[in-house]
Amino acid sequence: MVDIAPGSIIDQRVDAWVSPTNARGRMDGGVDAVIKSHLGAGIQLRVQRAIRDEFGGSLPIGSAVCVPSGAANPKFLISTPTMKQSAQNVRETLNVALACAAAFQAIHLRNARESGSIGSVALVGMGAATGRVPPQMCANLMWAGYTLFNECSFPDYDELRTTICGQLHDIESRPQTDRVRIVPPPRPRSRR
Repeated sequence: MVDIAPGSIIDQRVDAWVSPTNARGRMDGGVDAVIKSHLGAGIQLRVQRAIRDEFGGSLPIGSAVCVPSGAANPKFLISTPTMKQSAQNVRETLNVALACAAAFQAIHLRNARESGSIGSVALVGMGAATGRVPPQMCANLMWAGYTLFNECSFPDYDELRTTICGQLHDIESRPQTDRVRIVPPPRPRSRR
């Protein structure tokens, strides 16, 4: 089930938060900085240690790390890069779809190791601010990443990247009549 909730990720009571980051895990801007301020400087050290141990120090786009947050809410932080460096324009890329799918792959891998450890997750608009991806495009790319992850099974991040790039690589060059528009679910109506 997908719920769209306005507000800060900090206010979401879930098992894991997903933070769009850069390849080195420097939490120096955007949502990363807000999360680091909330959880403390140790979170960046845990993220960077996981990137070093699992990916040799540079987290490829379309990959993610999942680390204990050191807090009760959330229990885990998933960091997935939408860009290689801090404050990079990723508007003309598939990075948002890759990052979103990688976040769900990280949840799948964590739950395979520790059954049921992540049952709920909060994501922000990946790349919508620092990455300069327009909100509707961001939502469509995130929905594409989520949908492709749910329709396919990936043994690893390399296969995830290959599949998503294969499915979406020519989306901008397709004639308008041949394009499939991925539409996120409607926002819940507030009760008055």
